[in-house]
Amino acid sequence: MKILVINSGSSSLKYQLFDMESGKVLAKGGCERIGAGGSVTHKVPGRDNYTVEVDLPSHDKALEMVFSLLTDKEHGVISNVSEIDAVGHRVAHGGEKYKKSSLVDIEMINYLETIIPINPLHGPPAIKGMRACLRMIPTTPQVAVFDTSFYSDIEDYRYIYALPYEYYENDKIRRYGFHGTSHRYVSIKTAEALGVPVENLKMITCHLGNGSSITAIDGGRAIDTSMGFTPQEGIPMGTRSGNIDPTVIPYVMKKHGLTPDQMEDVLNRQSGLLGISGLSNDFRNLLAASQDGNGRATLALKMLANGIKKYIGSYMAELNGLDVLVFTAGIGENQYEIRRMTCENLDALGIVIDEEKNKNFERGVPFDITGKGSKVKVMIVPTDEEYMIALDTQRIVK
Repeated sequence: MKILVINSGSSSLKYQLFDMESGKVLAKGGCERIGAGGSVTHKVPGRDNYTVEVDLPSHDKALEMVFSLLTDKEHGVISNVSEIDAVGHRVAHGGEKYKKSSLVDIEMINYLETIIPINPLHGPPAIKGMRACLRMIPTTPQVAVFDTSFYSDIEDYRYIYALPYEYYENDKIRRYGFHGTSHRYVSIKTAEALGVPVENLKMITCHLGNGSSITAIDGGRAIDTSMGFTPQEGIPMGTRSGNIDPTVIPYVMKKHGLTPDQMEDVLNRQSGLLGISGLSNDFRNLLAASQDGNGRATLALKMLANGIKKYIGSYMAELNGLDVLVFTAGIGENQYEIRRMTCENLDALGIVIDEEKNKNFERGVPFDITGKGSKVKVMIVPTDEEYMIALDTQRIVK
């Protein structure tokens, strides 16, 4: 079975074609600047990457280009689009109706359009990608895999906000959680690496990148997570503020005369590590600046590590213990400094890392960095959200 995984952004479209029998990626790439020019990068293992500037006025044209490249005599890996057995779409938000990965149909798309107000950034491009596929390959089954679905079983006292209850009843304001596909994948791979059934493990998974979230998992089931109504809640991120006193928002708006849209831009694009440091949202740049004596860069890194610590401690209380702590995603997998800073002085909670292993870890595979005397396993586990989407798609289509 060959499955195409699509991740549609507002002006981009990323894709991977999987051979599910071997678990290998046959081809992958991305379309950029959709609606404002356009370029495509196409990668096939064992061949030179192919990049071309091409006009991409819409997601339909971007998909046309993807299908053309996949079937091209020189650059392609299949002879006809009919060889694609199914398409899996990454969809950030399923609302309260779609709590599991599901087959795409018009009823689903119509519902997803009704929840665009609570998912304005990621909803419209995902819908564009699904509609384009339905038009272009209408007989190929398609599956939507929702980032929010991993959190569908969280208890109500953990997802309800302490606001007037009618805001939940009428407006569906609640904590939804995000990055669920990554957390689910990593929890499964961690259990496999340890040789222990996931049902027997209590774990905390830290997905740390430009957007970051932390999830408490008990027996393979998410019980709590740091992101909430939107991906804004939680620890400080690249450009997102994370948790703040909510009264700060109207105070700043009144003092500086900001509109709701302008305030939203401040919270989502001008805050976080970038806002604290005044320098960059890139961890590597901040680390280099901190080592050169930049005080605000150091402050940003310390706030990030301390924010992660707080969630680890609180989730250990919710889990009533912890078997394994997992770091994943761009920063979590690749930046040993953040793992060191996070785990420093957590020995009272039974968490100790091996500094040598942490610094000289093996990339691309699950890697144990547990230190001597640690009561909790500490692991680095690479995430692969696209393959998780492909697995869900295969399961549902079969």
